[in-house]
Amino acid sequence: MVLVAFIILDGFLLFSKKGIKSERILPDKFSNSDFNPVIIKIWSTYTFKIFLEIIDELPVQFQKRDFLKKLKLQPRSHSNFEYEIQPFERGEYFFGNLNIFISTNLKLLKKRQVFDSGQMVKVYPSFIQMKAFDFLAIDKRLKQPGVKKIRRIGHTQEFEQIKDYVLGDDIRNINWKATAKQASIMVNQYQEEKAQPIYSVIDTGRVMKMPFEGLSLLDYAINSTLAFSNVALQKKDKVGMMSFSNFAGKMVVANAKKTNLLAILENLYNIKTEFLDSDFGLLYANINRQIKHRSMIMLYSNFEHTNAIKRELPFLRAIAKKHVLVVIFFENTEIDKVVENKATHVSDIAHQIIAQNFASEKRLMQRMLQQNGIQTVLTKPKDLTLNTINKYLEIKARGLL
Repeated sequence: MVLVAFIILDGFLLFSKKGIKSERILPDKFSNSDFNPVIIKIWSTYTFKIFLEIIDELPVQFQKRDFLKKLKLQPRSHSNFEYEIQPFERGEYFFGNLNIFISTNLKLLKKRQVFDSGQMVKVYPSFIQMKAFDFLAIDKRLKQPGVKKIRRIGHTQEFEQIKDYVLGDDIRNINWKATAKQASIMVNQYQEEKAQPIYSVIDTGRVMKMPFEGLSLLDYAINSTLAFSNVALQKKDKVGMMSFSNFAGKMVVANAKKTNLLAILENLYNIKTEFLDSDFGLLYANINRQIKHRSMIMLYSNFEHTNAIKRELPFLRAIAKKHVLVVIFFENTEIDKVVENKATHVSDIAHQIIAQNFASEKRLMQRMLQQNGIQTVLTKPKDLTLNTINKYLEIKARGLL
C-alpha cells in the first residue's frame, strides 16, 4: 500500500504539469568529414528538481543506437548542451525523435516526451576546410606550417609600363622605339596575368571509391576542389569544375565571380560514382570541345599500377599540349603501414616486399608523367588540399600558365 501510494504521488508530480519544452538546433548544412555541432535546449516548468535521460535518434548513416545523455534540472530553469557528429558521406541526413524521459527524486515512474521528429540536414563538401584555407589566401605571407612561399621568377605577357633600364633587367624586354625617343635604354615591364581559367576535373570512376580514414578518395577530391577553388578565386583567377567517368559528367564553366563558388558547391554535392572504369578518351574530347582557352587542369584521379598510367598516357599528353595539366593521385597509406611495421615472420617479410613494390610503382608513375611534360602531385589523402594549393602557387610563381 505504501509503494502504491508513492507511485500515485510520483505520477501526480510528473503528469500534473505540462512538463518540459525542448528543441534540437541544427545548422543549415553539415560539413563532410568535419565535426558539426548539434545543440539541445531544454526548459523546465516543474517546481521541483527533475532528472532527465535524453535519447536522440541520430541519422541512419551513423549506425549509432546508444546515444544517451543524463541531466539534472533545477526548478523552473533551463539548460543547453552540445554534442558533435562527424559525417563521412554527402547527402541528406534525417534525424528521428528527440526522446526525453523525466523522473523525480522518487524515480518510480518516468514520463516520456518527444520533440523535433523528422528533421533533415544536407551534408555538403567540407566548407569548414574551405574557410580554413580561405584565411591562407587572404594572408599574403602564407605563414602557415606546410604552405610554401615561392619566390616569383620570370614574367607573363600582360604589359604594365615602360621604364628606364636598370642593371638586372632582361635585355630581351628592351623597347627600341622608346629607347630612340628618350636617348636612353627603356624596357617593357610586365605583370602577372589575372583571371586565368582553372578547372578542377574529378574522376568519378571506381578507382576513386577506395576509403582512407573513413573517407573515400572521391570525397577527398571533392573537399579539395572546394577549398582550392576558393583560394584561386581569392587570387583573382577564374575557377570551374568538371566530372567524368565512362560518360561526361557535370561542368561549371570557369568564372571569376564569387557566385561561381556556390555553383561549384551545388554540383559537388551531388557527385557520385557508378563503380565503372573511366574513359580518358572521352575526357580529352570533352575538354577539347568545351575548354577553348589555355587553362590549368587539375585532374583528380588514381592509378595503382604502371599499366593503368600507360593506357591513359596518350590522352594525358594530348591534353597537356594545349593546357597546363596537373595529375593528382594518391599514395596508398595502408601499404605504407605494412612497410613500416616490424617483420616477425617470413610471411611478414614477403608482405613488406610486395608493399614496397607497390609504393615504388607510384613513384615510377610520377616520373613517367613528368618525363612527358605533365605536372604531378603524389600525395597522402589527408594532405591533398595543402599539396594541391602548393602546386597551384608554384605554377603561378613560375609563370607556366
